[in-house]
Amino acid sequence: MRITKIETLTADGGWRIFSFVKLSTDEGLVGWSEYNEDFGAREATSSLIARFAEIAVGMDPREVGKIVVSLRAITRMSMGGVNHEAIAAIENACLDVKAKALGVPVCALFGGPFRDRVNLYWSHCGSFRVWRRDYFENELGQKPLRTLDDIKELGAEVKARGFKALKTNPMPLRPGDPPFMPGFRMMPNFLSRHPDAKMIRSIHELLEAFRAGSGDDIGLMLDLNFSQRTEGFIRVAKAVEDLNLTWLECDIHDPEALATVRRATSTPIASLETVHGLGAFRPYLQHYACDVAIIDVQWNGLWESVRAAALADAFEVDCAPHNFAGHLASMISAHFCASIPNYRIMEYDVDEVPWRNDLVTHVPQIENGQIVVPMRPGWGTDINEEAVRAHPPRAKKQGLTA
Repeated sequence: MRITKIETLTADGGWRIFSFVKLSTDEGLVGWSEYNEDFGAREATSSLIARFAEIAVGMDPREVGKIVVSLRAITRMSMGGVNHEAIAAIENACLDVKAKALGVPVCALFGGPFRDRVNLYWSHCGSFRVWRRDYFENELGQKPLRTLDDIKELGAEVKARGFKALKTNPMPLRPGDPPFMPGFRMMPNFLSRHPDAKMIRSIHELLEAFRAGSGDDIGLMLDLNFSQRTEGFIRVAKAVEDLNLTWLECDIHDPEALATVRRATSTPIASLETVHGLGAFRPYLQHYACDVAIIDVQWNGLWESVRAAALADAFEVDCAPHNFAGHLASMISAHFCASIPNYRIMEYDVDEVPWRNDLVTHVPQIENGQIVVPMRPGWGTDINEEAVRAHPPRAKKQGLTA
């Protein structure tokens, strides 16, 4: 079997773009993967995929590891970043083909399934609706979030729909509330990465409202991204200790700094979603820098992600996938959770465009806040190319925080 063509397809995601890789073979099997184009130059990842396709075409897609290490070898002078993501997108499409050729689900290639159902948490709960009021209120007609009572209602909805936990971000509900600056986007005062008393008070009130609405049995997480320096993360972590969070998510590209945050608070710390490559995970785990390692399967590829999870397991650390894209990405993340023993919970975005279901041949099966791991060959779904063509990207998108 040989790869004959690797191409990319894009679809409108409302306020963002869904991006897919289609890998064709001379035996008629097609492999699919999903990737994200929000971080880096516009269409940078797609351009790199086209560049790497020149090398991968003609290779056997079932020799996944060989293809991956070959492509990484030509990027040693510029490892990581979108290079890593482009290679991962090709890798994941190859895994889809290999599993289909064998007639097995992808998780079976890694000793799975360890489980047939995966607990989900509602990610960016309320965040997207507030950050993109223009889209969710004006185009989709959703109820506005303006008060803490609105947040309580949303927390109650999370519980009613069976989700095991929710994750939110700081968000300006009312005029005068401090804006959330994730630390990776140019905004007014975006270099001021430290919290003031008003911001900390706003965060606590928001989390209190979610807790009041969802109840004590629903896990509660807060994602701060890169918004703080070490001292700021510590201040927020200590300020929310009374709320018994499942975790506080902090991104720091310094293992010792992150370990300092973890040691300073009783609030569990989750991180590492922006870490790429097995070697890059090692110092964080050696420093016991986080309680939960968040691994991005789109950026690392499933093979490397499973290896990173095995390394985390050696340090008694659980893993959770970074998953804030479309349905195919969710299927891929579900296979990751089914391929490792030390999974904690899976991220899942609920607030999405109404045509997201149309873009795949098989929609994720979600029951009582759990995704049923698909046991069909490959990822368990393909991309509906006709639906993708029916929803071309709009002229310009601005990516959201992850």
